[in-house]
Amino acid sequence: MTNPNSSTTNRIYFLDAVRAFAILMMLQGHFIDTLLNPIYKDTNNLIYNIWHYFRGITAPIFFTISGLVFMYLLLKAKSKGTDNVRIKKGVERGLMLIGIGYILRIPFLDWLYGNFNSYFLIIDVLQCIGLSLLILITLYLLFLKNTRILSFVLLSIGCFSFLYNPAYKDASFNFLPLFLANYFTKANGSVFTILPWFGYVSYGAFLAIIFYKYLHKKYFKPIIISLFLAIGIFLMEYSSWALMQLYHLTEIQIFKDSAYFNYLFTRLGNVLVVFSLFYSLENYLKQAIITKIGERTLSIYFIHFVIIFGSFIGIGLKNFYYHSLTPTQAIIGALVFIVVVCLISFHYVKTNAFVYRQIRKLYFKLKG
Repeated sequence: MTNPNSSTTNRIYFLDAVRAFAILMMLQGHFIDTLLNPIYKDTNNLIYNIWHYFRGITAPIFFTISGLVFMYLLLKAKSKGTDNVRIKKGVERGLMLIGIGYILRIPFLDWLYGNFNSYFLIIDVLQCIGLSLLILITLYLLFLKNTRILSFVLLSIGCFSFLYNPAYKDASFNFLPLFLANYFTKANGSVFTILPWFGYVSYGAFLAIIFYKYLHKKYFKPIIISLFLAIGIFLMEYSSWALMQLYHLTEIQIFKDSAYFNYLFTRLGNVLVVFSLFYSLENYLKQAIITKIGERTLSIYFIHFVIIFGSFIGIGLKNFYYHSLTPTQAIIGALVFIVVVCLISFHYVKTNAFVYRQIRKLYFKLKG
């Protein structure tokens, strides 16, 4: 690939803003969903439905932005001839995320008393993102000489993982060891599985190639904003209709099945609309606070998980207020919770890069 001009080395600030938005939505989503009394989770209530809908956007944004940022930085490193360093860091980061994901679920107190179970083997967002980074690195190494093929592969993976979700979503994968099966099925309690969620990472990585190749073009920003908005609205409003048209045209059953179970393409549309909004407002989003939040997603996730779910010590907010708050209490509590977690992250924990660096140092010390 020819190297774009130097303007591509500029920071894309809207990515920081999107990451900050996603992590803050996750904070309030976990707080309210865990602590709000179920009697208030009324699907006939407009306010609750709006909150529930927007909460559903959080994970797709998180996975898509993860793929976009990682692949974009990898391509930038390639243009500088430092992609080997970036790959090494990416492998370490992927493995660290997987490890941290498991550690957060380990019931240390139960283990001290000799109570062991397989619950800590369930898969959550960190393991999925960590494995996704390792898969992206593998695909990059396979197709680094031709980014057009890489683009096609990433786009195909995204499409097929979404399209065939009805075919594999209920599979138990019981022929695999539990440790591996949990990456593919929710039957054992996993919150996220590599499919279909790697599909969002693939779409993000595909967008990264577009940004890398065309960011320096004069009218790239207004064009990509318009495309994000147009494609996003189409996916939100007409993707099921389009799938049914493909079914009538080809009589291939998977198109019909996907049309009747179509939340993945719809959520991708939500993601693109959010991208268009944040990219349009990029000039107003270059604030230090947004950048700080975007740089601390790992530490914020770690802190919030400990406070709510009581990782390590087994005592968190869930132990005291599980499904007990009123809507007013939940909203006020969520706002306070967001502020507290961010303050802890800003003043007592460093950036993601710092956290990774310290874990890396600890690993090498243990390795000797």
